[in-house]
Amino acid sequence: MPDGQLDVPLLVTDPHGCPPAYALPGDAGADLRVTEDVVLEPFQRALVGTGVAVAIPEGYAGFVHPRSGLAHRHGLSLVNAPGTIDAGYRGEIKVNLVNLDPRAPLRLQRGDRVAQLVVQPVVRARFVPVDVLPVSVRGEGGHGSTGGHTAATGTGARPADRTE
Repeated sequence: MPDGQLDVPLLVTDPHGCPPAYALPGDAGADLRVTEDVVLEPFQRALVGTGVAVAIPEGYAGFVHPRSGLAHRHGLSLVNAPGTIDAGYRGEIKVNLVNLDPRAPLRLQRGDRVAQLVVQPVVRARFVPVDVLPVSVRGEGGHGSTGGHTAATGTGARPADRTE
């Protein structure tokens, strides 16, 4: 992959399917489009086809992400963001959409861009059992333990930055 591009075999599985396409040079995600009209009521979810299947090479995986503009303006997201497409999967890419807007239904039309496919190299981990994990600066802190959220701490400071 010396030129920064990877050949990914693509099969259009639906007459209304469109190949994933990058909107602009340098974009990481290729847009995926829906093959049917869909109305999502507030908080409703639906599994919707994109009309395409891919053969991602070994050593890579596809990750399906929400499109930020639709999330911001309409509350459209993916239930399992990001969705993972393993190298061995050969079926149609489907997106598990959810309307997070509490008030308004969301109408999607066939051909609307609803998600982005990012293809990335992946490393397969070898999990090695140990009796004790190595020490780290973070330790067991998780779920907001590094702070930075005014609503969570009341100050916006990280716990280590507070003098109280």
